[in-house]
Amino acid sequence: MNQTSIGGTKKKVADALAMTRLIIIFIAYMFPFIMVVINSLKQKRDIIKSPFSWLFTIKGLSFDNFVKAFNQMNFLNAFKNSLIVTASATILVTLLAAMLAYYIVRHKNWVSKLMLALMVASMIIPFQAIMIPLVSIYGGMLNVLNHRITLIFLHTGFSMAMSVFMFHGFINGNIPIALEEAAYIDGCTHVQTFFKIVFPLLRPIISTMVILNSLAFWNDFLLPSLVLTDKELLTLPLSTYSFYGTYSADYGTIMAGLLLCVAPILILYVVLQKQIIGGVVAGAVK
Repeated sequence: MNQTSIGGTKKKVADALAMTRLIIIFIAYMFPFIMVVINSLKQKRDIIKSPFSWLFTIKGLSFDNFVKAFNQMNFLNAFKNSLIVTASATILVTLLAAMLAYYIVRHKNWVSKLMLALMVASMIIPFQAIMIPLVSIYGGMLNVLNHRITLIFLHTGFSMAMSVFMFHGFINGNIPIALEEAAYIDGCTHVQTFFKIVFPLLRPIISTMVILNSLAFWNDFLLPSLVLTDKELLTLPLSTYSFYGTYSADYGTIMAGLLLCVAPILILYVVLQKQIIGGVVAGAVK
């Protein structure tokens, strides 16, 4: 056997081992989600008796859990609330973070440096450390809880630091000031220059931040649970909490409700898969 064939055999073995590792990791990662799907199609007694059994080993396969979950969690209303909060907060944080990052990059004074330093420092503070004072101030003193606008405001505020940090790095390294100077010579104001010249060039990092922030807002449970208690204002993650009783829980309905919460994001990802991956890759490369 010549050296070329030996090298080719080693490469094939290495590729096979790498693929085996990837398959094992994929199965380990997806196993919890697969079990949620399987148990959402079982009746409660089958889940309690044998939660790890596959569908073909049991009887009583049913889609009643999805119908019950859809009605009990008031899915359409919860979906509307999640959509309003997620879309509004994502748009606000993207626009405001881009504008603030642009100011910090182009105005290198002590004010801008202090703002950036404070934002970066705030990123190390865990939310759990401030959630009790948050509820006390907004609920006890200001009495502004149970409003969508309050949740949107808080989502925007808590996401600003990371978003400004990301936009700052992108603008500082990828937006040449010569383009802005040319726009000023042509008679553009600072606002026109930002929205007509700078903002369109931020598309890669905007795509990345929109994806990250929208997923965080959509899936968030802790912050909405502190702000919203009115059933008509509950988001999708909060609406699934209605399936948990004081002494028992309907696990099949819970699994179905979780899948209903995930379904909109999965559908959006499948439809916009190329754009999402392209935006993340472009943002990372830039």
